[in-house]
Amino acid sequence: MNPSTIEIIGTVLFGLAVVHTFMVKKFENLAHKYPEGSIGENFFHFLGEVEAVFGMWGALFIGFYTYFKGFRVLDDNHHLVLGVDHGYLNASGGYIDGAVNYLSGLNFTEPAFVFVIMCMAGTRPIILLAEKIIMKASTIMPFNGKMSFYIAALILGPLLGSFMTEPAAMTVTALILLDYFYSGDMSPKFKYATIGVLFVNVSIGGTLTHFAAPPVLMVAGKWHWGIEFMFMNFGYKAAIACVINAFAVAMVFKNELTGNLEMRQKHDNYMVPTWWMTSVHIIFLAMVVLTAHHMVFFLGLFLFFLGFTTVTQEYQDKIKLKESLLVGFFLGGLVTLGSMQAWWLKEILTQMSDLVLFIGATGLTAITDNAALTYLGSLVELSDSAKFNLVAGAVAGGGLTVIANAPNPAGFGILKKSFGEEGISPLKLLMGALIPTIIGCICLKVIPSLGGMVH
Repeated sequence: MNPSTIEIIGTVLFGLAVVHTFMVKKFENLAHKYPEGSIGENFFHFLGEVEAVFGMWGALFIGFYTYFKGFRVLDDNHHLVLGVDHGYLNASGGYIDGAVNYLSGLNFTEPAFVFVIMCMAGTRPIILLAEKIIMKASTIMPFNGKMSFYIAALILGPLLGSFMTEPAAMTVTALILLDYFYSGDMSPKFKYATIGVLFVNVSIGGTLTHFAAPPVLMVAGKWHWGIEFMFMNFGYKAAIACVINAFAVAMVFKNELTGNLEMRQKHDNYMVPTWWMTSVHIIFLAMVVLTAHHMVFFLGLFLFFLGFTTVTQEYQDKIKLKESLLVGFFLGGLVTLGSMQAWWLKEILTQMSDLVLFIGATGLTAITDNAALTYLGSLVELSDSAKFNLVAGAVAGGGLTVIANAPNPAGFGILKKSFGEEGISPLKLLMGALIPTIIGCICLKVIPSLGGMVH
């Protein structure tokens, strides 16, 4: 390994950002020591926002990049030009140097997509539709209403992510859990165990198809993995793991899940969306999913969607723009810093045996985005078994931390207020996700593939 100075800086800042995510609770405590509304309180509150962590460290990295590489876009006569290209020359024939070129070469489509899909999936028509589906499924389970609904939510919600994308599934399921379970008098242990299962199940639950889970999406095209391949080698095993995880956590906390389900209270002017409004929302959601790789198109769709929700605002809840923007900011920072980790990650991935690769990918996912991990794996030559172990480990470990899987910040942002003023502890989140992760690993690794893939 022979990293450049800027790569070393990027890795150091990435490491500091990871450490920062585990220290947000301390910054929140510091904020309470300053007068309300003061600069000190607002500053430490900002440092205590998990969703802002990678964005702020990413901005600092761009500052270093500008210092070492420059920022300006110059032509051959060293005059400032406006053209920006992904290569060395712009349309005017000018040379591009520094931070502008670096940022232009990054792909921020996923952060923008997660922002849009969070806003759309968190609307009243989509949430009510998901509630009806989960409620219907819960009626066939031999448990009381509350436990049945809880189990159905943790199974069906994540598995729906294989078709409506994982960020949408995370948003819908987290909002349902918030309304029916996190708003009540549930114990902190229950809340951490539930969010741990939610993160793990969403990460593995999107593997029934080849277009829903970010780490699968990164490699599916290059490795020619289609729906049939994913279901036979990943999907059905992931579904089994989701069922085991949901039933296991429900059995552990059965004393807190007793009684019938109490439907959430609706205010007097709460208007239930009509079938055609729900259909329009589904169409918008489907079109965004289908154009997930084309940011200009789905952002245009989003503007039309905002217009539709404004016209039908009596049937809508407030669009979660702030929460969605924070998640997009988080992922944007992750993209900015993540590309600087290739110099050491690729070296590690190419020197692991299959079993070590599986375990290593699961562990590495806890400190880096699993989509970035599989993308780096796609850049080197791997055997079929190594490909399986890389992706299986990446999706299995996707619930360990908030940065492990792109949809996690969405669930984190939705549920964090229900954990009190101190928010969600990254260490307790890790502990809550540990056993579900082990179950996911066992199912993906031990259960034989229907397609006969050797792993």
